[in-house]
Amino acid sequence: MEARIVRYGDLRPCRTAFIDAHTPGSNQKENFTIIGGGVSESADQHVHIRETPGFNIGAAGQPPKCRNSLHSHRTAEVFFVLKGRWRFFWGRWGNAGEVVLEEGDIFDIPTGIFRGFENIGTDYGMIMAILGGDDAGGGVIWAPQVIEDARDHGLVLGRNGKLYDTKKGERLPDGVPPMPLLTDEELAAFPELPPSAVVRDYVARYWDLMALAKDAPAKVIGAEGVIRDRPGFEVELLARGSIPEEMRASPRHEVLMAMRGHWRLTWDGGTTVLAPGDTCALPPGLAHALAPAMTGEASLYRVRATDDPPGPTRRG
Repeated sequence: MEARIVRYGDLRPCRTAFIDAHTPGSNQKENFTIIGGGVSESADQHVHIRETPGFNIGAAGQPPKCRNSLHSHRTAEVFFVLKGRWRFFWGRWGNAGEVVLEEGDIFDIPTGIFRGFENIGTDYGMIMAILGGDDAGGGVIWAPQVIEDARDHGLVLGRNGKLYDTKKGERLPDGVPPMPLLTDEELAAFPELPPSAVVRDYVARYWDLMALAKDAPAKVIGAEGVIRDRPGFEVELLARGSIPEEMRASPRHEVLMAMRGHWRLTWDGGTTVLAPGDTCALPPGLAHALAPAMTGEASLYRVRATDDPPGPTRRG
């Protein structure tokens, strides 16, 4: 057993991961699948670690004014901002509500609502993602206008969840129809949640979590978390002083996602330093020690598998 690490600088982007890859305003976004295949619709997407611990880890990178189109998920979609300033919006047309997140802030977007996001900063931004379930819910559910816009720009999504680029001469295979648009009846099942029902319960701010993590890990997402949800994993924020420095082992899969500073990770057989944006998968039973490697601000999100099944958002 050993730690498996994907370095931020080694991430391999895909610009054709989703149906809006040719749509103006979205055609510069880059998607990354770090652990598990995520919900990518493209065969060009590189998966860094294929084995999943019950959830998927990914990332999205976008230049300023680039947005991700409205879509929904059947399992959890959690983002924290690694770099930049981001606007998240939701609703059938994206106007039911919105919230702006700064670096370190985390958002557990409720399942069953259409959501999108946009880099509103001045530089290239990066958000890290945690998706519930080994198959990340089986794929993305797109708002009808996204599929229609994509068709106008040469991309067709098959009912098999795969993308076909007509600009490259690709066509749907025999027996594979296009992905049908959601009907009015189906669309009525997607709620238009106001900000009071989303921001209050599903957003946690970085500096509040850092205050909570002074002497123990801050419980961010979980049955007893600041965000009360049971998506099949739990999330904690670690800061300097949150955990003792001696070796310990967990009976569950853990994923470490460095946010700020440098963290020295030591395990039976190796040692390394995790920098911001690095992701590390720790198998169950691997004894390891973790501590900041230098002075200054240090923070790290830790994700652990739980026995809760992936699925719809569950409060409490």
